[in-house]
Amino acid sequence: MNNKQIRIGIDVGGTFTDAVAIDNETFEVLSKVKMPTTHHDERGVASGIVQIIQRIMSENGILPGDIKFIAHGTTQATNALLEGDVARVGIVGMGTGLDARSARSETNVANIELAAGKYLTTYHKFIDSKELTPETIDAAIDQLLAQGAEVIVASEAYSVDDPANELRVMEAARSRGVYATGGHEISQLYGLKTRTRTAVVNASLIPKMMETANMTEQAVKEAGITSQLMIMRCDGGVMSIDEVRKRPILTMLSGLAAGVAGALMYEKISDGIFFEVGGTSVDISVIKNGKVMIENAQVGGHKTYLRSLDVRTLAVAGGSMIQIGGGKITDVGPRSAHIAGLEYECFTGKENLEQPAIGLVSPRPGDPDYVTVRGAGGHEYALTLAGAANLLNHVPETDYARGNMESTRIAWQALGARLGMSAEDAARAAMDIAIRKVMAVVNQMISDYELDAGFVTLVGGGGSGAVLVPAMAASEGFKHQIANNAPYISTIGVGMAMVREQIEKTVVGATERDIKLIRAEIMEKIVQSGANEATVDVTIEIDSQRNILRAIATGSTELRSKDLASREVPVNELMLTAAEALGQPAGRTELKAASGRWFLFESSEIKKSMFGLVKKKLSHVGVLDREGVVRFKKTNAYHLAFLKKNMADRFASFLEENTIYSDANATIPKTFIFYKEKMLDLTGMQTKEQLFSILEVETQLLEDNSEMLAVVYQ
Repeated sequence: MNNKQIRIGIDVGGTFTDAVAIDNETFEVLSKVKMPTTHHDERGVASGIVQIIQRIMSENGILPGDIKFIAHGTTQATNALLEGDVARVGIVGMGTGLDARSARSETNVANIELAAGKYLTTYHKFIDSKELTPETIDAAIDQLLAQGAEVIVASEAYSVDDPANELRVMEAARSRGVYATGGHEISQLYGLKTRTRTAVVNASLIPKMMETANMTEQAVKEAGITSQLMIMRCDGGVMSIDEVRKRPILTMLSGLAAGVAGALMYEKISDGIFFEVGGTSVDISVIKNGKVMIENAQVGGHKTYLRSLDVRTLAVAGGSMIQIGGGKITDVGPRSAHIAGLEYECFTGKENLEQPAIGLVSPRPGDPDYVTVRGAGGHEYALTLAGAANLLNHVPETDYARGNMESTRIAWQALGARLGMSAEDAARAAMDIAIRKVMAVVNQMISDYELDAGFVTLVGGGGSGAVLVPAMAASEGFKHQIANNAPYISTIGVGMAMVREQIEKTVVGATERDIKLIRAEIMEKIVQSGANEATVDVTIEIDSQRNILRAIATGSTELRSKDLASREVPVNELMLTAAEALGQPAGRTELKAASGRWFLFESSEIKKSMFGLVKKKLSHVGVLDREGVVRFKKTNAYHLAFLKKNMADRFASFLEENTIYSDANATIPKTFIFYKEKMLDLTGMQTKEQLFSILEVETQLLEDNSEMLAVVYQ
């Protein structure tokens, strides 16, 4: 490797552990390794992490000092919740005065059903805050431990304002060797019931995740690596392993986030639907304006304050098996070849399918029958969606999911003969069923996020991305692409992830002081999580409808001289992309302004009505970054280019011109500001005072002659 600086990403899955080595300067993927996950080793998955690190280092001549960044993603928290493999939680609820009655009820979180017949078990003890003494705290903890609690949660009404009592309970529990957490550690939002529930889920994961975190950290040290170990979060960022010990809930769904994070690193996606397609299921997520969509996660059907990737999962994938009945194909999935313990028909040689005979198998008790094909040698294979896609030539020849066309045709011809149709018609029927299932979710997500279906790109990732995405795009008229290194896209996402932190607070009418305080708090938190302060970018959002003040920070673990997103696209190509995004002819689309990484295009259109008597001018505005990703597009939007020193006059006047006044109030326009590498979303601001507070904080280090772009709309 000639002493290159290397980033290593490790993705610990249920079946396989993958690792990639990435050049820290060029972001080229230098090596990819896959091996079985070591669930049954005495050190669990940590043993496999040691092995895969040693292998990728030895095979590529990487020295411990060459490794600049190392991170891993894990499905452990998600699997623990799915399987009910969690600790029992004792809750010490607190409150006083008029709030005591409601606090007693809201901190008493009932058992949470995680899966059929599997529960997160809770026990509850309430103490009036006025009666909180070392003796009452010890008595409460004793009672909860006697009932069977393994972890303690301290949850008090309004602890986000003053966590002192929660800290007293946590310290008392920890002094006797019991894991403990408090509601204020997990969320700073009001809403005692949801905050307590989120803390309970977090607490239930602590013992198992603590054990794994310790072993994994030791594994990295044994390899001689001095770089801090980072862990993937559910929102696509990473955090230090110390933070995992306190907030393991943030690793829930992190495996799903890693895939789309990887896709965003290498693909120029403006508005898209990302599919990570495996053997058993597909995870579907939305990219809008070049960003992944985030929502509040649910556990056991209950809302939490965990902000994670909005992902919808369906049991439709490469290994999905085929059901038949009444002389036709009736369904695809939900069982896969993996669940049935069968090999795919498309990944065997034709010699294994001589004299093929169609059979039926029920993978699990109570399952319907699925189609198999057995050769003369007696070996049985599953007919799969991957086979159908290969037969219909949807899978490119060089793709990971490309199979043996001869064996695939033999198997599907046998099925076609059974159903009285051609092999291609049988494959097409199976593919159509799969597409209908997935498109129901895709259409819902397009509606939920108000995407322009004509501009959406379907992006395939995972080992079976090419099984589903090209066929669906062809059927439904979408553009599509298969992500580079698709089978390893999650692992790449882990290796390239940035440190991320988020704070949410309940604040009514956020002031400049509130904004400055939360900005300082998020900076401190992200540095604690492993980010280099000089690399940190902070975004402040105000959700006035729910009175939420939110700070989001991203940063790197080291000062990076080169950005992955530095692939500049010629302006003429940017213009063509802008025209397509705006739905306007290229000849009517003009570059109006540019600043830093941002290019602002406008296309004007005259709309006629009333038989041409009424004419209305529409202004379509799009902002692209230098890589050609559309970050903003809107009809009836207005723009202004100005210098920072003119913010108080030119920009203020522009904002005033686009403010709507009524007898009740003044409605400022929704506003975006672009400068240097920054896109500042100010659409949540309700007053110009709030808007200018954030703008002044964010631009305080910007030079007076710096160019800025403003785009507004109502």
